[in-house]
Amino acid sequence: MHGDTITALLLVVAFASVTAVITSGASASPAPLRFHYIYPRNFTTTVDSSPPPSPPRRDGRPTLELLHRDAVSGTTYPSKRHAVVALAARDGARVEYLQQRLSPLSSSTYQPTMTTEVGSEVVSGISEGSGEYFARVGVGSPPTEQYLVVDSGSDVIWVQCRPCTQCYAQADPLFDPAASASFAAVPCGSGVCRSLPGGSPGCGAGEPCRYEVSYGDGSYTEGVLAMETLTFGDSTPVQEVAIGCGHRNRGLFIGAAGLLGLGWGPMSLVGQLGGAAGGAFSYCLASRGADAGAGSLVFGRSDAMPVGAVWVPLLRNVQAPSFYYVGLTGLGVGGERLPLQSTLFDLGEDGGGGVVMDTGTAVTRLPPDAYAALRDAFTDAVGAGLPRAPAVSLFDTCYDLSGYASVRVPTVALYFGADDATALTLPARNLLVAMDDHGVYCLAFAASASGLSILGNIQQQGIQITVDSAAGYVGFGPTTC
Repeated sequence: MHGDTITALLLVVAFASVTAVITSGASASPAPLRFHYIYPRNFTTTVDSSPPPSPPRRDGRPTLELLHRDAVSGTTYPSKRHAVVALAARDGARVEYLQQRLSPLSSSTYQPTMTTEVGSEVVSGISEGSGEYFARVGVGSPPTEQYLVVDSGSDVIWVQCRPCTQCYAQADPLFDPAASASFAAVPCGSGVCRSLPGGSPGCGAGEPCRYEVSYGDGSYTEGVLAMETLTFGDSTPVQEVAIGCGHRNRGLFIGAAGLLGLGWGPMSLVGQLGGAAGGAFSYCLASRGADAGAGSLVFGRSDAMPVGAVWVPLLRNVQAPSFYYVGLTGLGVGGERLPLQSTLFDLGEDGGGGVVMDTGTAVTRLPPDAYAALRDAFTDAVGAGLPRAPAVSLFDTCYDLSGYASVRVPTVALYFGADDATALTLPARNLLVAMDDHGVYCLAFAASASGLSILGNIQQQGIQITVDSAAGYVGFGPTTC
């Protein structure tokens, strides 16, 4: 049944306030919110099953829906618990990749061969293969609609192409460059080809520029670099975008036609759009669930800047410059800051540690000491009155709420900047994950196996987030979207 799909994992919590509470030292701040009230019997993935309206166009800039993979996958499981276990397995693979990719040793030797980016509708991708969110993008002229995995930790845009030496099954027809009037292979001697990190493998004079990208888990794509036209929703087509046309592809992308990178690299879509986008984009990730509404993705500075947002500096990892890091300085539970070591979230000069924002990871990971402090403070604030439930996979803090009409749970806040000047109190729906249909819920955080922290998409869902890579800031909107 649809209720057992992976999309129903994260419950949209009914609670007194659904806003993301933000406080800043720049002005008088209200007393911190200490508790959320949730109503387990009313937890749903949506209150309206009708299709969400298309997002409005904003001054002609690319504006697209973001869809969670669950909304388009159609995958079913014997039970919701089976779906949770499958999610945890996928999440574990993603986290392992990031830990390997962002460790000081591997960061210094890793050389991706291509990057690009564009804007599109984002769909969360469980049954669509690797990645949690997907975008609907028109490729070529006339446009061939394709679902692409959206990845904030990658700079590559690529699609599977005919003829395919090795391709996996995808939901949409394969893109045929011969049928596109705007497809133009990039020659080896061009500046675009020379700008590929690590260069183009086996590139000779008069030959097309080749790219290769490996994702560290055995997944890869190989093909030719090309300039192509991309279309996003009803926006004006964007011409001359460098993308990979993959003829050999393998790995965790089953269902999707390719990948849409949103990283910080110079060949990302943001970098390629340049002044047109102002180096900025804004997104709101949709909640999980087959009937969940769509999120949004908007490119451009003037349109992407939410009024009243609180801005946090982005940090650049020189060993892995495509990833977006933030300067997290502490955690709070129930309105109280946790007594954590001040350097616990620091990004080291060698590229180790730090806090990376990643749309491809579902569950936020914290260093073991930080997670233990968060978990213990949360359980202490909940108290002994709520019955505990057995752990499920990576979720070790679970409760049986089947006998309760309402429950009070402590807030969780993220602190940024010197003296914790800025705090983001997460909405209640971003704290718990449903394990079954009978009232078992677990805390949606987990311990990291290294010093790396990852701000996952469960904690980002429903919050308007603006990334201004040109200015070096990320903004968290004042309300949920």
